[in-house]
Amino acid sequence: MDVVNIFMSDPMGEALEPFEHDGMRFTFDRLDCNGPRRLVEGQMWAFVDWVMDECSGLELCRRLRADPRTTDAHVTMVLEVDDPDDRRRALRAGADDYMIGPLDRNAVLDRVFALQERRGPRHFAQQVRVGKLTIDLLALQARWHDRPVPLRPNEFRLLRFFAENPDRVLTRIELIEGLGKLDPPIDERTVDVWIGRLRRALKSVGAGEMLRTVRAMGYVLDSPPS
Repeated sequence: MDVVNIFMSDPMGEALEPFEHDGMRFTFDRLDCNGPRRLVEGQMWAFVDWVMDECSGLELCRRLRADPRTTDAHVTMVLEVDDPDDRRRALRAGADDYMIGPLDRNAVLDRVFALQERRGPRHFAQQVRVGKLTIDLLALQARWHDRPVPLRPNEFRLLRFFAENPDRVLTRIELIEGLGKLDPPIDERTVDVWIGRLRRALKSVGAGEMLRTVRAMGYVLDSPPS
């Protein structure tokens, strides 16, 4: 089943239940000023509020367009009032369109359904690269140089999440959340098992110690020096 990821800067995004329609699964999640907190696998739609706590909606829109994970997302700016100047600023910042808030679940789904029917398919990023590591998202294959890295599905998704967040210390709970494993909850120590398998797979192809443990904090994928 194809997945459509709907992210909202409104806290409501965390509370909405997934929805299935016409062979597609629509999921909801919260979007903050750092972008998505989990893997985005499939289409992405972002509904960005004009006013936010940590940054402006315009700034988040610019960040989404600059982030390789979200550059092709459909971004809707949610305006407080229908002001022509605000509309122009939103579109210049990279928004595809705009709506007048506040939104509810039905308004969001109606917009997604309507635009899906009118627009053609977008081309999403096909590869993630960190130094000599290449992750092919279409083939679901990771390679070090030209050597395939033997990975189970969980370890492949874990490596992708690290590669999309290089040089950033990720806690166990952030890794669980990033892989969408919060519901039902799993033991945080399960992450250590995933990390062990991933490290062994990387070492087997000559990648060495790409994954570093940061004591009492978590793990980080070190990108090679430029």
